Amino acid sequence: MDWKEILRRRIATPNTGPNRKKSEQELKDEEMDLFTKYYSEWKGGRKNTNEFYKTIPRFYYRLPAEDEVLLQKLREESRAVFLQRKSRELLDNEELQNLWFLLDKHQTPPMIGEEAMINYENFLKVGEKAGPKCKQFFAAKVFAKLLHTDSYGRISIMQFFNYVMRKVWLHQTRIGLSLYDVAGQGYLRESDLENYILELIPTLPQLDGLEKSFYSFYVCTAVRKFFFFLDPLRTGKIKIQDILACSFLDDLLELRDEELSKESQETNWFSAPSALRVYGQYLNLDKDHNGMLSKEELSRYGTATMTNVFLDRVFQECLTYDGEMDYKTYLDFVLALENRKEPAALQYIFKLLDIENKGYLNVFSLNYFFRAIQELMKIHGQDPVSFQDVKDEIFDMVKPKDPLKISLQDLISSNQGDTVTTILIDLNGFWTYENREALVANDNENSADLDDT
Repeated sequence: MDWKEILRRRIATPNTGPNRKKSEQELKDEEMDLFTKYYSEWKGGRKNTNEFYKTIPRFYYRLPAEDEVLLQKLREESRAVFLQRKSRELLDNEELQNLWFLLDKHQTPPMIGEEAMINYENFLKVGEKAGPKCKQFFAAKVFAKLLHTDSYGRISIMQFFNYVMRKVWLHQTRIGLSLYDVAGQGYLRESDLENYILELIPTLPQLDGLEKSFYSFYVCTAVRKFFFFLDPLRTGKIKIQDILACSFLDDLLELRDEELSKESQETNWFSAPSALRVYGQYLNLDKDHNGMLSKEELSRYGTATMTNVFLDRVFQECLTYDGEMDYKTYLDFVLALENRKEPAALQYIFKLLDIENKGYLNVFSLNYFFRAIQELMKIHGQDPVSFQDVKDEIFDMVKPKDPLKISLQDLISSNQGDTVTTILIDLNGFWTYENREALVANDNENSADLDDT
């Protein structure tokens, strides 16, 4: 019988005790006692039907508070032990050499040029002999991933070995970066990455010539590239997974090559010549030698043809100290202007162009910036170009979803973001765009003259 019905009947039953009737308060107390009794029995019975909830494993562990020193130490030690165990699971140099020996021994003829190949049967044989650490690499899906157009159904031994080397390197690097993850949450803060790169410098032969007094500036220069591109929301931390997925770490570790070409050094942001170039530019712009850049000093950047309107926006939106820019903020500025095709750089410039903070550029904002270009053209004795013509060209290039507004995503998707932003902020860039056909023709003539000689 339902407990509510029992309760209702019990209350309705007349008092058969002594002659006196129970007071209204006593009846209410009895009602509450009965309610509590039957409700407790009902709830207890329901609880018994859900015993399996007790078997759900714990999935959340609270991080130790700052004052829980013992728990913090325990957590640090357990992480260190875990990373050491993971490190021991990786192939060492001797095991990699043994793997190459086994692959070479079991190659399947005929060779393609000088490239040794191996079929699936021999691939499995090598997997059995290579040891337990290699087992993960000898799966059918790995073989299928590396199988391309070989008519005998084989894969390249060199490609497979490079695949293994890459996997081992990624795991080694992940473990190395995790050692600097103080929070133990899978990301690095700016100070964590600074410590990692500072301790990496002595292992990079291409940085042997750097003065120790320059180390702090080099580390700042290197770290800034990671955070500019991998932390667009400026949270102050980057996922280790994102660091491994991008190519920046490859560029940094390329400096281990003692015979790195001059051309590669010049194009590598992390090389000594590149870092010295950027820092040298900063020092040259700093005319009053106070370690900061004013708007007037920054105006001499590059070809010194950026508009005052754009520079005003830089100092309005970017972090400054008493109206002057420090080296870290300058690095963001340089990274944005030197990488205008990249989404992160376009996001930086777009924020400056979006004067009304509406999330899009309209005719008003385009005209606001292009008027400054027209004024510079007059100063340099050039006939100003019609804004209407430039506006139509910009919208034709970008082809925005809304014909009256250009969003950041429109700029990125059009692959013309670098051209559009250059037209609006830099007279020299606009002149180059306007005269592109004449410049191409001139280059072709020069090439023809060189061929004739």
